[in-house]
Amino acid sequence: MSELFTEMTVEELKKRKKLLQKRYDEFKAKGLKLDMSRGKPGADQLELSMGLNDIKSYISDGIDVRNYGVLDGIPACKKLFADLMGVSPENVIIGPNASLTLMFDYISQCFTHGAGDVPWCKLPEVKFLCPVPGYDRHFTILEHFGIKMINIEMKSDGPDMDSVEEYIKDPAVKGMICVPKYSNPQGITFSDGVVKRIASMKPAAKDFRIIWDNAYCVHDLVDDGDELLNIFDILPKYGNEDMVVEFCSTSKMTFPGAGVSALAASKNNIAAIKKRLNAQTISYDKMNQLRHVEFFGDVNGILAHMKKHAAIMKPKFDMVLRHLENELASKGIASWFTPKGGYFISLDVMEGCAKRVGELCKEAGVVLTSVGATYPYGHDEKDSNIRIAPSFPPVEELDLAAELLCICVQLACAEKLIG
Repeated sequence: MSELFTEMTVEELKKRKKLLQKRYDEFKAKGLKLDMSRGKPGADQLELSMGLNDIKSYISDGIDVRNYGVLDGIPACKKLFADLMGVSPENVIIGPNASLTLMFDYISQCFTHGAGDVPWCKLPEVKFLCPVPGYDRHFTILEHFGIKMINIEMKSDGPDMDSVEEYIKDPAVKGMICVPKYSNPQGITFSDGVVKRIASMKPAAKDFRIIWDNAYCVHDLVDDGDELLNIFDILPKYGNEDMVVEFCSTSKMTFPGAGVSALAASKNNIAAIKKRLNAQTISYDKMNQLRHVEFFGDVNGILAHMKKHAAIMKPKFDMVLRHLENELASKGIASWFTPKGGYFISLDVMEGCAKRVGELCKEAGVVLTSVGATYPYGHDEKDSNIRIAPSFPPVEELDLAAELLCICVQLACAEKLIG
């Protein structure tokens, strides 16, 4: 008998469903309470950074970090992030613990004061391009400001640039928001060709801005991790220095709740952001900035630290991928991308089945990211994408959760085909 569900007769599917139901009921009887909903570091990863609490000094470059001042971050921390992002320290601003805060504030600034043109709040409509599947919190920010989101299909090398280049002919399209390395959730890294096409774009909107959320810039799982071309090296060639604002943070390097964020941007954008910051705050947490500088030392210290994270994360990814391969690969009901880094695995199941998979998992005690969350407005029109976050559960629990997920995928697809 063929393993392909689509080639089975209704009777064969019913027999298969009966076997799957038995396995599923056995899992329900275990009373599981497992969480694969968010990309949170596990406790063993958090332990790697406990040395952050051993700050030895409160003086950095003659600055007492306990006091007021130094709006854009202490020089040592600016250099650390500049080296990480491949830019000059003068093009860096250090922020609070979450880069999402910096992104939100920048979009807000564009809305109230513009980005070199009419403030977006005074326009009849503002649109943003959103590669999908994508990061739900990006969509939440855009929706908060009433920005119309336009889906852009993600291909194996990045967003569909033919589609992007067509949409930017509309002056109401003011930007794009994306994760260029190890995209959330697919784990795709934009190819050199895609990065160059992005850098060379000529949007109709002269205040077009790209939110370049480089959240996983050093989050490799393997030694031969993906390399992302530095877009800031290319933008000047096309006179597009102001088009991109890059964001990153230590949220998944040290402590998500007590990390440091940063942005990199052109001289013009930095000046505009600092003008707004001067009204918004005195400074961000300089003590935490110094803690991170002392803990890492330099960018090589960051890379060495991230290898420790990879040693914890890779077995978890391997376990989930092994279950997907063993249970789903030969059945024609699911597909996935095997990432070299990042925090997620993106699973696409048979159209019309993802929500049912989520329901079945929840009933058996496994919580997934809300189905549909990887699309703007929470609407996955194909009802097929599921974001898997392997990082948080211990390996033993993850083993159970991944097996259950595969059972639920097969059950949901069998139900769909039986009708």
